[in-house]
Amino acid sequence: MAKKQSERLPEPTPGQPHRAGDTERIGTSKVTYLAPLPLPTGLSPVDFSQSIGEMNDAYLDYGAGPPTVFGYQLAILGPSFGMFFCLVIAPLLLIAVMDWEFYQIFLGTAIFGGGTFSLLAWIAMRRNHRDRLNAVPIRFHRQRREVCFIVKERRLGREVDEAVIVPWESLMAWAVEGYGATQYGTTRQYGLGIGYAHPETGKWLKTEGLTAGMALSLGEWEVLRAYMEYELNSLDEVQDPLGLRAPGDPPHQGAHTIRNARRKLHEGLRQNPSFWRYLYVPLWYFIHAITLWTLPGYLAEREHRIIQQRRPQLKLAKVEEWSKPLPKAQWAKPSTELVKLSAEVRRIRQRDPLRPIEEIFAEAYRRQGVVA
Repeated sequence: MAKKQSERLPEPTPGQPHRAGDTERIGTSKVTYLAPLPLPTGLSPVDFSQSIGEMNDAYLDYGAGPPTVFGYQLAILGPSFGMFFCLVIAPLLLIAVMDWEFYQIFLGTAIFGGGTFSLLAWIAMRRNHRDRLNAVPIRFHRQRREVCFIVKERRLGREVDEAVIVPWESLMAWAVEGYGATQYGTTRQYGLGIGYAHPETGKWLKTEGLTAGMALSLGEWEVLRAYMEYELNSLDEVQDPLGLRAPGDPPHQGAHTIRNARRKLHEGLRQNPSFWRYLYVPLWYFIHAITLWTLPGYLAEREHRIIQQRRPQLKLAKVEEWSKPLPKAQWAKPSTELVKLSAEVRRIRQRDPLRPIEEIFAEAYRRQGVVA
């Protein structure tokens, strides 16, 4: 999915010096810096928001993930279940007083309500599709240890896409834990931001988005950090905790996702039979029948193909050339400072795994003699 944006998240000032482990208060929000000098946080990498798009041995695209089967299932479930309730469940509950005239009321409600919900679902899915199509991912090239932003530049009176390449270890990243007050009580917001000041114009290049919690913000960052440091080599490790991708399946979701879910359902029933599993099986089949079986998977696959064909930003000649794999002899190496600090952070975390990351990073800096 496209990264969910929010204008309300605080962000650091461009050009202001920071390093991993620094913290800052901006209003009622706490900002924890994760880079420059990206050190391991110790959390498991997880892409809960499905922000990772393409990933291979050379590069990873972040900020514009593929459409999900669940999104289409949800869009179909609303109108389908509403019609099923009006045409089947409600008449059965009222069978004692039901006659043809009464049933016609439910029939009209099912047609009108189902049509209305279908239209609303279609509008929502079209909006999501437009967001995904317009989303411009950030590309992380681990063999070069560089990051590519696509920015809009105005030339000769028109906007053109321009690629800006920045060093990986100079990239700024921050996790936000924000607090707010409404008439209903206190609210919390969590998010992850990535940015860099344009080396020529000083323009602030960034992407930021909401997450469901601080641990998920750090986990999403860990996906990027672990990938760049060759600690992560497959999207299955961070996007498929339920094992819904079989060997040979494409990395995006589709009809195979539903077929694999059915296979896992019956494997679990055979290996660990229980009353609750036997109760869940007919419910699983009912939900998937209501959502028209594998149709959501085919729709997700179709949208993924359309987006890949129509998204032009990453087809720039400069980006295409920059994205090519390098011979292993030409792979960039991490800085000595990053290697030493990362090893120190792991030693400290192994001794005290519950300690906050900002304290761990600060102690690692002190032990290695790094001055702020």
